[in-house]
Amino acid sequence: MAAEIRVPIEGEADVVIARQKGRELAAETGFSNTDRTLIALAISEIARNIVSYAHRGEVTISQISDGARKGISIVAQDEGPGIDDIELAMRDGYSTAKSLGVGLPGTKRIMDEFELTSVVGEGTTVRMKRWLR
Repeated sequence: MAAEIRVPIEGEADVVIARQKGRELAAETGFSNTDRTLIALAISEIARNIVSYAHRGEVTISQISDGARKGISIVAQDEGPGIDDIELAMRDGYSTAKSLGVGLPGTKRIMDEFELTSVVGEGTTVRMKRWLR
């Protein structure tokens, strides 16, 4: 179980590619259609954040296992401006882009594991996992 896909993110077309690659890997891993859609949605959200705020970064999608469990790991990294207040950014309804402000908190809700680290002036990393049921 060593499949790892790296997708450089610089524009909307890359978001679509990352989303599709994630969906394909989720299918290979054995996820249901519903889970594949949720995984693709999570990838879209974090990849769009890269395009909107950092302008370039990378999404890495991997198959993972933990004993008997199998799943998907998604890591999004950028060297953008960073997030000044992570707690605020994770609050439903908060947005600096005049959007609905459900991207990060919504993504956290649909994934089994979610970790966001950010250093202002250096960039942001989001690590997420979804396990097969």
